[in-house]
Amino acid sequence: MLLAGCAGLSSKLPAAPIEAGTSEYAYLIGAGDTLNIIVSRNPELSMSVPVRPDGKISAPLVDELVAQGKTSVQLARDIEKQLEKYIRDPVVTVVVTGFVGPYSEQVRVVGEAARPQFLPYKQKMTLLDVMIAVGGLTDFAAGNRATILRGSEGNKQYAVRLKDLIKDGDISANVEMKPGDILIIPQSFF
Repeated sequence: MLLAGCAGLSSKLPAAPIEAGTSEYAYLIGAGDTLNIIVSRNPELSMSVPVRPDGKISAPLVDELVAQGKTSVQLARDIEKQLEKYIRDPVVTVVVTGFVGPYSEQVRVVGEAARPQFLPYKQKMTLLDVMIAVGGLTDFAAGNRATILRGSEGNKQYAVRLKDLIKDGDISANVEMKPGDILIIPQSFF
């Protein structure tokens, strides 16, 4: 009876939609990202800086500026405002060179993955991309009972077919991920 109840859980869930519909996605800077700040005509102010765990950055002439949750363009305009006190008409470009992203947008993989972990979300990221990054399934994984918990849709849960995708090469089981998705891979009972 216990096995029937567990097996029935994922069968009652809707299948995950093939496309996640995130065409309007803009990358947001997160704690742990590395930023390359380029100040035109002022190479002494250009540098690479990490985003601290509190989401802020520090650079010459720029103290304690919040970077987390902003796009690179928004952060560049904020830095320009800070530099206007010292430089005439500063032109700043911010390039994200090391990606972690905000915690709320990271894709998390828990359960019977070879290396459960979080991954920075990338536009058009698919389930197959996620499984390659985590090294596939363990020998004890119940891949076709896996689910995606989608926080952006009010914690709606979708059934996914990891075994069909990875072991059988059924590309129809590949679906797009959304920022903040949690992939849950249960353990097989035998």
